[in-house]
Amino acid sequence: MKFEEYRKYDAVGLADLVATKQVTGEELLNTAIERLEVVNPQINAVIHTFYDKAKSNISTEGTFAGVPFLIKDLELQYKDELLQCGSKSMKGYVSEKDSVVVQRVKKAGFSIFGKTSTPEFGLTPYTEPNLFGAAKNPWNLNHTPGGSSGGSAAAVAAGVLPLASASDGGGSIRIPAACCGLFGLKPSRGIVTQGPFVGEAWGGAVSNLCVSRSVRDTAAYLDVVKGHSKGDMYYVQLPPISYKEGMLANPGKLRIGFSTRHPFEDQQVHEENKQAVIHTVKLLKSLGHEVEEVPLPYGPEALTKYLFYMIVGEVAAELEHVSHLRGKKKPDIDDFEVTTYLIGELGKSFSAKQYAQAKRGWYQLSRQMADFHGTYDLFLTPTLSRPPVKIGELKTKPFEESFLKVAAQTGIVGMLKNSSIVDTLARRAYDYLPFTPLANMTGQPSMSVPLFWGEGNLPIGTMLTGRMCEDTLLLQVAKQLEEAQPWFNNVPAL
Repeated sequence: MKFEEYRKYDAVGLADLVATKQVTGEELLNTAIERLEVVNPQINAVIHTFYDKAKSNISTEGTFAGVPFLIKDLELQYKDELLQCGSKSMKGYVSEKDSVVVQRVKKAGFSIFGKTSTPEFGLTPYTEPNLFGAAKNPWNLNHTPGGSSGGSAAAVAAGVLPLASASDGGGSIRIPAACCGLFGLKPSRGIVTQGPFVGEAWGGAVSNLCVSRSVRDTAAYLDVVKGHSKGDMYYVQLPPISYKEGMLANPGKLRIGFSTRHPFEDQQVHEENKQAVIHTVKLLKSLGHEVEEVPLPYGPEALTKYLFYMIVGEVAAELEHVSHLRGKKKPDIDDFEVTTYLIGELGKSFSAKQYAQAKRGWYQLSRQMADFHGTYDLFLTPTLSRPPVKIGELKTKPFEESFLKVAAQTGIVGMLKNSSIVDTLARRAYDYLPFTPLANMTGQPSMSVPLFWGEGNLPIGTMLTGRMCEDTLLLQVAKQLEEAQPWFNNVPAL
């Protein structure tokens, strides 16, 4: 199969070709590998491959039999393959068994042939780990593909495959989808298991799914991986019909509230990102929905306190866990990026009371959003506050790293938690992603749709968030938007 033909199909379409014997899984895998070998030197999206293993395991059974697939190198473990999480501390670590989702992916017939790049432990909205270097956006190699699922999004946008695994703890599916012109759904909390290695990642903020070029691929993939596993803390009641089938129903006339206001009063949303929302508003109205501007239903404290306190506490625990996993008594600053290590040290300086207060903030946000959805079916915002940033723009600067390393080594990190430099680091990230973390705290489903391209032909996503467990409704609206303004053939000329 030639690449030009391969790229005309989404994953469901490729699976149909295999099922009807118009093409073999081996042909699809060879095409994906050939494309990866051409583009990966430019985009640095895939950091570990196992072609021979994939070729020997090509399946002829399952929903996605013979369709090539890549796994984000963070939360999903694949037996006997590297799990490095973008971190020197995990370099050379080999998984002993599969995650439940990987088991389900295999059962569905996917041909897993590699792992995609992620920032260290998925902590940043860009993918520039020191261990592997920066992943780059296929639409413009000077810009980020987003994070933390940036490697997966870059590979899909570049045509290596039609969908790839992704996860989202603060926007890490929706951010790279927005940056790379893809569709990205963060499912409701508890729909997709994280077993058996994780109970609730980041206090329940993280959900696993994918980035894709078509809505039906995401719906069909969700059908494959959905459901709890033994020992899960959340047991969510699933809809009576499949997501792929439910996606086809008409959602009826919906009431949608939108906002382009930045939660930080001293910050503004970029004009192009506002235009992307207004464009989506017009499209939704043309589809018969009622759309009106509303006040932003949450404030800056949701990011600076509720989210921040959780992240630093979780990172502190993660660094301890990783260090013990690698046979060390405590975290060593030389094993981690300086900013990651600092976040862990900050986490140790915050109290259990502050963590508990932060989680109470999450519950408060959930009640606020439930009240909001008593009036509005969906909440529309930009996915990000500005277009995809340039490589290195958000990364910690050398002089900051030097200061932070000295602070960490001299044991004065606790004194820094109220300092301007820590505030600068936090604001640099949250200024860029003031909208996505809300759904991670509340657990709601949220999606980024690719309907707008700005200057320099860079994609700019818009985000719709729905009521808890109304993932099917989001997919129905996404399908409407996709049919009204098809995006599948919008691909970078890489």
